Amino acid sequence: MTRLRFVTTGTLVVIALAFTGCYYPPPYTPVVVSSGPASFDASWQAARGAAYDEGVRVTSEDRATGTIRGDQGPYHVLISVAPQANGSVRVEFSVTGPPSEGAGLQDRLTRAYNKRMGR
Repeated sequence: MTRLRFVTTGTLVVIALAFTGCYYPPPYTPVVVSSGPASFDASWQAARGAAYDEGVRVTSEDRATGTIRGDQGPYHVLISVAPQANGSVRVEFSVTGPPSEGAGLQDRLTRAYNKRMGR
């Protein structure tokens, strides 16, 4: 009986060691963060989304010229999205109307755009 127990125990140890030797952990996958300039499409969508977030009613969009026009109450909003020579994209928010809250709306649009762009 002791010989059978010795053989069984030895076999189980060999099997256990064989299985532990076959395990390979998955390789490390680095997180890729885009360090290049934003694309026109991403900037366009973020600008449109910022207008929506701040309650601007979009009245016209023209991707060819990179302009989005809209209104929020007495304010007229013009958003300009333009690709630059260095590959970056320039986004400008212009708000016209009564001076009391116009600057505040422009700041809120800029913050909403930056949030949508992950900045």
